[in-house]
Amino acid sequence: MSDKKSYAYFIGGIVICLLGSIFFSTKAIFVKLAYREAPVDAITLLALRMLFSLPFFIVSAFVSSQKSDNVKFTGKQWLGIALVGCLGYYVSSLLDFMGLKYISAGIERLVLFIYPTFVLLMSALVFRSTISVRQWLALLITYSGLLIAFWGEAHVEDASGDFYKGALLIFMCAITYAMYIVGSGRLIPSVGAAKFNSYAMSFAAAAVLLHFFVTSSNSLWDQDGSTYLYSLLMAILGTVIPSYLVTWGIKRVGSNNAAIVGSIGPVSTILQAYFFLQEPIHALQIAGTVLILAGVLMISMKKK
Repeated sequence: MSDKKSYAYFIGGIVICLLGSIFFSTKAIFVKLAYREAPVDAITLLALRMLFSLPFFIVSAFVSSQKSDNVKFTGKQWLGIALVGCLGYYVSSLLDFMGLKYISAGIERLVLFIYPTFVLLMSALVFRSTISVRQWLALLITYSGLLIAFWGEAHVEDASGDFYKGALLIFMCAITYAMYIVGSGRLIPSVGAAKFNSYAMSFAAAAVLLHFFVTSSNSLWDQDGSTYLYSLLMAILGTVIPSYLVTWGIKRVGSNNAAIVGSIGPVSTILQAYFFLQEPIHALQIAGTVLILAGVLMISMKKK
């Protein structure tokens, strides 16, 4: 591949990651709207999200497995896909949904997006990946913005026990999601982006539904109409579409760069929370947003 084509391929991956992150950021908005309008708990809402998402992933898995260039998974790959999928979209998602009970969508996204730090550290410590000077500088700028924005939010939030409980749950969510990003970055090149995503999400959906039927006394068929609406929107706009975008983006730019580019997520969530949830935007949030965008721009302006 020529330098020009390689650069265009990389920039295309950056754009795909950005779109995936923006679509993913709608998830927190739909969760908060569902909590606001109906007495639904985290595992029920997550189960509905996966129930509506699962048909898309099953069909995609079947189609990808019928292609002429399809390669059968080894036993180790099956185990890796199941483990990574459940970490990213069962364990991490459940922690996220639980945390959103206690904190705002804006705070949730700010805490969650410490995960690129974990991604870089895991890649360096476990897989001996090299962290470039550009990545370190982009992280420094990005996290300076996140810290400034978080500082502003924390001063206007009611710092009760529930607030810190919610923040801790989201912190744990960030760790498990980082594991997903690192693991998927290693598996996707050998199994294919679409096929990996379809099977990983299917495993996660199965785990969520099993958890629900074993632990919950609620019924999935007797929920408020708004719960079904937001679950469906969350499944399509906040799960199916962005999961494929992020997977394809990781294939093009790698897990480290995808994690850093994904820091646009807090900006998207804060803006959406302002318009749809009436969560206020403060001056420190704006200052932090500018730095976050600067960090993302550094990644997209990668030298040939």
